Amino acid sequence: MVMAVKQFERLFREAASLDIDKSDIKRLEDFVNQRLHDLLLLGEAAAKANGRDVIEVHDLPITKGLQEQIHEFRKLNEEIPLAGILEQLAKLPPLSLAYSEELEQKLPELAGAITMSLARVFKAVKPELKNPGTAEWEQVEQIYRILL
Repeated sequence: MVMAVKQFERLFREAASLDIDKSDIKRLEDFVNQRLHDLLLLGEAAAKANGRDVIEVHDLPITKGLQEQIHEFRKLNEEIPLAGILEQLAKLPPLSLAYSEELEQKLPELAGAITMSLARVFKAVKPELKNPGTAEWEQVEQIYRILL
């Protein structure tokens, strides 16, 4: 996990000039998994509404902003290989519908995009921020709960 910490530290520095440390990794894991769960729940509802028993990538409510973060993550992932780590980090919650193979393969990119958007929201909310603390994590959590 030490290597993963170093890679996430670099991702936050590259994405938003932020410093995170080992203690932030658990928060990051919880944050990413909660956001993925939210997206997948909405995707499940869309799949059911369309009479399907499998959740497809196009069922997820991926906003323009999140799509842009996916593209940015792809570029950065070439420099900082995080997809494998994010694949382990991102847990698929058990839902009543199955996940398509394409969706399962897309999960690391979604987790990466959520991570990048998180770093950038920290900076948007508090431009002078160098290392997010508990108050900043709670504030950003609240913002994401409102938006997703």
